[in-house]
Amino acid sequence: MQETRPIDGRRQRTVDSRARIVSAMLELTHAGHVSVSAELVAERANVGLRTVFRHFNDMDSLYREMSLAIEKRLREEVPLGFTATDWREQLAELIRRRTGIFEKIAPYKRAETAHRHRSKVLSQDIERLNTFLREMLRSVLPTGVARDQLLFEALDMILSFETWERLRRDQDLSPRRAREVLEGAIDKLLAGAELS
Repeated sequence: MQETRPIDGRRQRTVDSRARIVSAMLELTHAGHVSVSAELVAERANVGLRTVFRHFNDMDSLYREMSLAIEKRLREEVPLGFTATDWREQLAELIRRRTGIFEKIAPYKRAETAHRHRSKVLSQDIERLNTFLREMLRSVLPTGVARDQLLFEALDMILSFETWERLRRDQDLSPRRAREVLEGAIDKLLAGAELS
């Protein structure tokens, strides 16, 4: 029994070190660092640089951990049950949820997007998350809207993180005003469609 204690302690230290490294990566990215260096992560996590690379083969794998954390948070917060029964009200709830979570994860998405071109894994993570968000949108829409490919693609684009980012950063709108713009655009788009 005494022989297993050092192994358990070592394993626990390994788990703790890895958690501190991931936490440091998330903290630095949240603070606005789009390209985080291994040295900066090691310093923030209070571990040696070799420890960072003992847990993660390269920075790409550390960005992957961040990407998975983003996806987990989105999956936890976006697909909660709806309080409304009408599809338009459900769509309004979905918009509020999406924009709320987009605001929270914006720094991570910026970093993910900046590194996407260098990482096949990050590209796959982004595609998987976008597919999830598309299916969530499709689930609240009536059949006629969901099957109208042009209309559905336009709705999906309007409700994308990229649109949210443009409204917030490039057009300098407040979160509330940016959400109102999205809601207004969707209302106008749906007003001209035949809904069933």
